[in-house]
Amino acid sequence: MSEFWLISAPGDKTNLQAWERMNTVTSKSNLSSNSKFHIPDLKVGTLDALVGLSDELGKLDSFAESVIKKIAQYIGEVMEDSKDKVQENLLANGVDLISYLTRFEWDMAKYPIKQPLKNISEALAKQVTQIETDLKTRSAAYNNIKGNLQSLEKKTVGNLLTRTLADIVHKEDFVLNSEYLITLLVVVPKSSYVQWQKTYESLSDMVVPRSTKMIAEDAEGGLFTVTLFRKVMDDFKAKARENRFMVREFYFDEKELKCEKEELMKLASDKKQQYGPLLRWLKVNFSEAFVAWIHVKALRVFVESVLRYGLPVNFQAMLLQPNRKSVKRLRDVLNVVFKHLDEVAAASIMEPGMDIPGLQLSNQEYYPYVYFKVDLSLLDSS
Repeated sequence: MSEFWLISAPGDKTNLQAWERMNTVTSKSNLSSNSKFHIPDLKVGTLDALVGLSDELGKLDSFAESVIKKIAQYIGEVMEDSKDKVQENLLANGVDLISYLTRFEWDMAKYPIKQPLKNISEALAKQVTQIETDLKTRSAAYNNIKGNLQSLEKKTVGNLLTRTLADIVHKEDFVLNSEYLITLLVVVPKSSYVQWQKTYESLSDMVVPRSTKMIAEDAEGGLFTVTLFRKVMDDFKAKARENRFMVREFYFDEKELKCEKEELMKLASDKKQQYGPLLRWLKVNFSEAFVAWIHVKALRVFVESVLRYGLPVNFQAMLLQPNRKSVKRLRDVLNVVFKHLDEVAAASIMEPGMDIPGLQLSNQEYYPYVYFKVDLSLLDSS
């Protein structure tokens, strides 16, 4: 199960005994895998500042999560032919996400702990915002090339009535630069080949005898040339249509056809050239954004623990990976072990209908202990 619970409780003797009880019960009953989550001694500042920061960090948490999800999804889009390999490209500091999370260490170089918490929060927000901005720019450029290439490639598929003829026709198939004559291209159903050969010369006046030749064929029919005088072109088209022979609106222009081919080759080349650098950028910045996100989680645990448990700072954070089948049982064990931290909240959890006077519940679930979810399953479908 790729859902983790990041929880904290006071670090005094009584609560350390509660931790031990919780560890014993959860490991014996195989309810979860637990590991300590190390958060350094950060600068507390004023309690008023912490209350404001708590709200800001909640928004930053959601924003960072959305950015890493966008990057993961876009890696899947870019790796269109090897989507099964997406997960192995989602790394944090060179290791898989679960390993990074369970062995989390605060990055002192990137986020020095001597500075105020607000500064750390702002640095994280700036970093994630920049990554999102760059992602938009890079993805737009790549998607533009990819979209143009796909629209050109679509023209090379489909039946002979709709597809491009650039890769089918040749100069020698046409009478060119003639004041009087023109070569038309006609799509004839397979069942009508014999009828075409018998009747095309008589569909109108001034059709050049024996001028038809099949130059391409697909599952539905063939593409035939026919040469005639320009002045009877409209009459020939009308008569051909009556006989279910469809004249393609096509006039041979060597320069235009050459440009179309070159554009296709250029776009394919551009896409190939951009693929490697773009994928490298996505992998590096997925890692950066994920690392930033987990630091935001750590900040939230710190701030919430100080607000809940007071000063001096003394709490223990723990990372739990619940067993998928034991989520409810694990929650019950935690509520029993830590109910002394907030008897009223614990009672309301045991009796969901009970109101807690003065407690304003936000979208964040409330428990007697500090609790935040780290949901890696949001990356599973990438």
